[in-house]
Amino acid sequence: MSQERVRLKNAAILVLDDEVLLRRRIAAWLERAGAEVVQAGNLAEARKAAAAMPFDFALVDVNLPDGRGTELLGGKLLGAGTSVIVMTAEGGVAGAVEAMRLGAVDYLTKPFDIEELPFRFERARRSKQQTRVEEHRRTHDSGGGDQFFFGRSLAAMEQQLELILAADRRIVKHPPPVLIEGETGTGKTTIARWIHRRGPRADGPLVEVNCSALPETLAESELFGHEKGAFTDAKSARIGLLEAADGGTLFLDELPSLPLPLQAKLLTALEDHAIRRVGGSRMQEIDTRIVAATNADLRRLVTEGRFREDLFHRLDLFRVRIPPLRERGEDIVALARLLLARIGKRYALSVGEIPETGRKRLLAHQWPGNVRELAHELERAVVFDGGDLRFDALARRLYGTPVGDADSSRTPPWLRDGYTFPEEGFSIEGAVDELVRRALEQTGGNASAAARLLGTTRDFVRYRLRDRSSGR
Repeated sequence: MSQERVRLKNAAILVLDDEVLLRRRIAAWLERAGAEVVQAGNLAEARKAAAAMPFDFALVDVNLPDGRGTELLGGKLLGAGTSVIVMTAEGGVAGAVEAMRLGAVDYLTKPFDIEELPFRFERARRSKQQTRVEEHRRTHDSGGGDQFFFGRSLAAMEQQLELILAADRRIVKHPPPVLIEGETGTGKTTIARWIHRRGPRADGPLVEVNCSALPETLAESELFGHEKGAFTDAKSARIGLLEAADGGTLFLDELPSLPLPLQAKLLTALEDHAIRRVGGSRMQEIDTRIVAATNADLRRLVTEGRFREDLFHRLDLFRVRIPPLRERGEDIVALARLLLARIGKRYALSVGEIPETGRKRLLAHQWPGNVRELAHELERAVVFDGGDLRFDALARRLYGTPVGDADSSRTPPWLRDGYTFPEEGFSIEGAVDELVRRALEQTGGNASAAARLLGTTRDFVRYRLRDRSSGR
């Protein structure tokens, strides 16, 4: 590993050693790598430096003129955000072991080759990243894989993704962001994983964030990190998820949920390839690939003032649209067969073929919940219906009559195949009311959830309800 491959630009590093010559040689090397270095020759100087500024890394000798370097760890003067590597003379391994127990991430035995430092700092950086990524996964475990069924209907989209990956392989650093558009349940998260795990960043971290689940008061700290004392509960420095995903991919699902000021800060990070932690003064260089996803029309949100226009244009380069399931024709049946095989394997059950009646009903249903709804419907059929794949329960639950059968009186005529508009005209207002009614029925009367299914706002759904109740 060469010095150039170590990401030390803008990093703050404390070098604590009473050997002036060694300390100066180390500092000179680190400064050439772009780091901001503070030198200390004893504990008193180190304590003063630690109180004045936060450090990303510290290289600390165990034996010092006025005490032991491990006192900085045991006394918590170097916070959890500082990765500490200890140095010890021959025979001082016991001190190194003590330092590791107190929280040091690595140790070097003197004398050592300064050229070895790049490996140690890179390992410390990756360890810090991995700790933050694992912490996030424990709290927001998404699980899942990256198997996406393209089929014939999505061949053009698959080719587009392959072209994006080919472009990625030609870019050493800072690949452009990817914007994935699609309704809820179409597989946006799966596509984000597909891009990461098949691209040149597959060995780097993949961090997934549901922006709508981030509390507004904590969203900035979660994404950008914070320094010790930045706010009341900031008892130690903490790296953000943008920094944790350095060298890998950060997937931002439901991106429009971020408040406008945070959208502006994200735009700066995309353009400058650097971030500043909350309460910090230094810019930290990052090489993080952003994959963003939305189920909303960003252009409409821009015109409504709910999404920044400059951020939209920054994202609108590698844009991928996942069509809803209802637009995928016979691929719905092929996907159902694939999902059934997985479900059968999971439950250790033998799953038969989908009969013609079941096939027609799968193709007739509009699947507002897309692939997620289809998977759940198939699982219910396998578990509760004894593997009966005619999907009678689906038809009765949603329409009161089997979809695809001759009796479809509950289904509006304009949803049936072969429908033509009557010469006397068509009530689009009635159609909208019917769509709102069905969305509310599916969501148990939850106006917000119905609005998400319809791709509109909760106020619009409530407005339609008021109009209908007032007889207008």
